[in-house]
Amino acid sequence: MTDRESPPPSQSSRETAIGRVTVVAEGGWIRRVVIGAAAPGTGGGEDSLSRAAADAIEAWLRGGPWPCGFPLRAEGTAFQRRVWAALLEIPPGSRLTYGALADRLGTSPRAVGGACRANPIPLLIPCHRVVAAGGAGGFAGHREGRWVEIKRWLLAHE
Repeated sequence: MTDRESPPPSQSSRETAIGRVTVVAEGGWIRRVVIGAAAPGTGGGEDSLSRAAADAIEAWLRGGPWPCGFPLRAEGTAFQRRVWAALLEIPPGSRLTYGALADRLGTSPRAVGGACRANPIPLLIPCHRVVAAGGAGGFAGHREGRWVEIKRWLLAHE
C-alpha cells in the first residue's frame, strides 16, 4: 500500500432490538450507520473504532448510556451539516418538532425533514429525536411501516 492509498472502510455489525445495525468507519471517523443490513461495498473488516461504536450502540439499545463522543464525519451539504450539528445538541430523552428546530435554524420544517432523511449516521446523529407536531413523524424517509415503528421504539427507549 502506498502513502496515497488508504485502507478500505471498516465495518462492524450487531444484531439489536431494532434489527441489524452496522457502523462504517474510515480514516479514524464514523462515516455511516446502517440500520437493517450490512453496509454495501465497504470491503474492510472490523477495526477498533467501528467495533467500539457498534458495541456502544448495542449497549445503548439494551439500556446503557447513549453512545456519544465518537468522531463523526457525515458527508452532506453545508445546510445538512448544520442541521446534523443541531441534532447533536438534543439530549437523550428530549424531542423537538421539525418546526421548533426549523425556527432555531431560520429555515423551514420541510428542509429540516429533508436533512434528517439524508442523515448518514442515524442513532449517533439522533434524527429520531425530531418529531412532527402531531406525532412521531417519519424516519429514514418513510412515513409509515417498520421505520416509523423503529423511531417510536427509539423515542420510548430513551
